Amino acid sequence: MLPVRGRDDRATWAARILGTRIAWTPVGDGEFFCTGCGGDRNYQRLTGRRRLTVLGVPVLSRGATGPVVECVSCRRHCGTDALDHPTTRRFSAMLRDAVHTAALAVLAAGGTGSRTVLETAAGTVRAAGFDDCTEERLADLVDALAADTGRFFEQPCGASLTIELHEALDPLAPHLAPAGREALLLQAARIALADGPYTPAERDALTTIGAALTIHADDVTRLLAAARTPS
Repeated sequence: MLPVRGRDDRATWAARILGTRIAWTPVGDGEFFCTGCGGDRNYQRLTGRRRLTVLGVPVLSRGATGPVVECVSCRRHCGTDALDHPTTRRFSAMLRDAVHTAALAVLAAGGTGSRTVLETAAGTVRAAGFDDCTEERLADLVDALAADTGRFFEQPCGASLTIELHEALDPLAPHLAPAGREALLLQAARIALADGPYTPAERDALTTIGAALTIHADDVTRLLAAARTPS
């Protein structure tokens, strides 16, 4: 007498007979930050066709699937939104450019007449990765910016400089933790304070930097006050 199969046995038997297989096709490649590996890796962008299998043999198309991103190193699959996150190298470049642009904005607002301010700004920019930055080079850039935009230092942060700040900071802000965004603003504030209290133009520039970093206005006020307190 043959044994009677239970429901679980039938389900196991069916799973062994029927299945689904995905045939992946590469449609692109590049470099991204893999959260599985924890670093920059090459990837393949894949699209797939899902097929019903009988005894492991594909017999019926079940439609398209994907696209997905596959890490070449760990073979982990993730959604294509992973490509929106900058690689480590790209993030470092974005942060370096953001510090440089913020320093220029503060210098443009306060002027380049103070050697202390120029030294503080140049040191901040060098620490961010521009090893060859000098006080003279920053002063020349500010002079060129003023000549190009027709701005005077005592005026509020001009439209051209505001656009440059947003172009440098807007892409970076979503990838910085709140503490990182605040640290960047504090760096700019310390440049402004190197020769004394904030001028109205410097405060305006710093407020623009805070807004571009998506820091709430009340927090910007708090941070600018905190920067004036000796640590």
